Amino acid sequence: MRRLRFFISKSFFLVLLKAGVVGVGLIFLLFLVLHFHTRQNRLIEVPDLHQIPLAEAEDLLSDLRLNFEVIDSTQFNPEIAPLSVIEHQPRAHDEVKRGRKIYLTLNPSTYRKVSVPNVVQVTYRNAVSSLRAVGLEVGNISYLNNIGKDMVLALRFEGDEIDPGAKIPKSSKVDLVLGNGKRGR
Repeated sequence: MRRLRFFISKSFFLVLLKAGVVGVGLIFLLFLVLHFHTRQNRLIEVPDLHQIPLAEAEDLLSDLRLNFEVIDSTQFNPEIAPLSVIEHQPRAHDEVKRGRKIYLTLNPSTYRKVSVPNVVQVTYRNAVSSLRAVGLEVGNISYLNNIGKDMVLALRFEGDEIDPGAKIPKSSKVDLVLGNGKRGR
């Protein structure tokens, strides 16, 4: 019974009130310290880095005290300078804190290389489909005496004969040597 009286006494309520005031004060102090520690009041606007060369983007970001990381190089776009920023995350004009990492996607320095498919002894029509499927284009067409009309006899790249499986830059032109349907002599 005596313990029960303590919970309804004046001294219990004073201790409870003091604990509540101290608890609220500590929480307020914690939020105040966190506000300054996380720099909630100091935001930097991300500049528009689209089509800016990597070296310039690096200087610009370091002046603003922002970090960066190159995360990817997409397919080569000949309309944009090599090693220029194609896109970035966070986007332009977003507000970030100092020291934030900006993720950059760059235009590669050239087209990536692809393997030439094996189209020797394949018809012209099928060869064109196979070459386009891997990102290559058909260049000049020449004919040799061979009984297989429009049958691919050889592949050439920049004047030299190449073997299937050779690596050449994507969107390159491959010249085809075809049979003309006549017996060779």
